[in-house]
Amino acid sequence: MDFWQWYVRRGRIDRRTWWLQYALPIGALSVLALMADVALGNSSLESIAMGETGYGPIVTTIGLLAMPASISSGATRLHDRGMSAWWLLIGLVPLFGQLALLVITGFLPGDGGPNRYGPPPSAAPLAAPQPEPAPEPERPPYWG
Repeated sequence: MDFWQWYVRRGRIDRRTWWLQYALPIGALSVLALMADVALGNSSLESIAMGETGYGPIVTTIGLLAMPASISSGATRLHDRGMSAWWLLIGLVPLFGQLALLVITGFLPGDGGPNRYGPPPSAAPLAAPQPEPAPEPERPPYWG
């Protein structure tokens, strides 16, 4: 996947692509950033769990860098289901909205056929079309 595709997507992506190229890497980066912040003394797990302090600078930076990719991938995943990207706003509803968005983007299958956002991701060409093979030259009849 091209670097800019991580930030700017068009069309549709399937569940597998969303999980492997967006959700799991962003989740892993977030956990690593939190561990780095705790190791450097920028924050502690107890204070974050109790709501006493915010996240450290590493988690904040990773979160800000991952936000456009998260929005882009969520929008294209919703497009695969035939839904507008405006449905991402349901994630602003505490707990319920985030769980609903996770179920919609991560677990429900996309539309089987083409929709207003394009063809299904599985129908997208994986490689450039190959040219037709040249026809065989005609052979003279056998005179034997």
